[in-house]
Amino acid sequence: MSTDKLLRIAVPNKGALSVAASEILREAGYRQRSDSKELALTDTENGVEFFYLRPRDIALYVGEGTLDVGITGRDLLRDSGAQADEVTSLGFGRSRFHFAGPAGKYSSLEELAGLRIATSYTGVVRQFLDARGIEATVTRLDGAVETSIQLGVADVIADVVETGSTLRAAGLATFGEVILESEAVLINRAGADKPAGYETFMRRLEGVLVARSYVMMDYDIKSEHVSAAVLLTPGIESPTVSQLHREGWVAVRAMVPRAGAQRLMDELYDLGARGILLTDIHACRL
Repeated sequence: MSTDKLLRIAVPNKGALSVAASEILREAGYRQRSDSKELALTDTENGVEFFYLRPRDIALYVGEGTLDVGITGRDLLRDSGAQADEVTSLGFGRSRFHFAGPAGKYSSLEELAGLRIATSYTGVVRQFLDARGIEATVTRLDGAVETSIQLGVADVIADVVETGSTLRAAGLATFGEVILESEAVLINRAGADKPAGYETFMRRLEGVLVARSYVMMDYDIKSEHVSAAVLLTPGIESPTVSQLHREGWVAVRAMVPRAGAQRLMDELYDLGARGILLTDIHACRL
């Protein structure tokens, strides 16, 4: 396959999203770099070319059409202002953005009016404030923004909050509603035609996402209880029910959501099911 027909994909080169992004691509059957210093990798067999870029730059490259699709954070996409659309969420790299100020000093968003806000995500913060008619000065700072209040650069900050321990150590506390719920997302250029290889790539990626969210469940149950059992395990299309050599018993196989699978096993056991097994799914096509 000639390189001008390869699907061009942007992948984070470092940071919290990098390892997880490469892992989901490997699970989808694509080659990934073995050396973190590699900037590009061509997987000719699968018709794709990967470019390892700063996560903050990915939306810009995809938005201007230099690259076809990319993996980045929803926060970085929103902050970039690029002409790129979120295609699907990928289930990793989750984070929340909050406003924070000196503990006990602020309690509501209305108090932001007229204040100085320091953040690494000026686009996200300005969009949030504009949508609520709040006027404030937003200053971009790269790196740790917690010290900006102590240094007199800002009155409050807007930043990613995970455990909150960093904020507490700086004498800060969150207030108001969440600014943005972020996670890793797949993006493409807004309004662009689908390039060659795009549909195959999407099927593979969606297959991995489904495989991560579901498990295969097998169990044996008396025929008289099978109707009640399959109501609990309807599967994607329909469960597979097979007659067992043991008279009056059948074997049932169905895909079930990973979340709650243990509770489901308890319910099936109480219904009379035995030999209940859960098996991981590595990939699928639905």
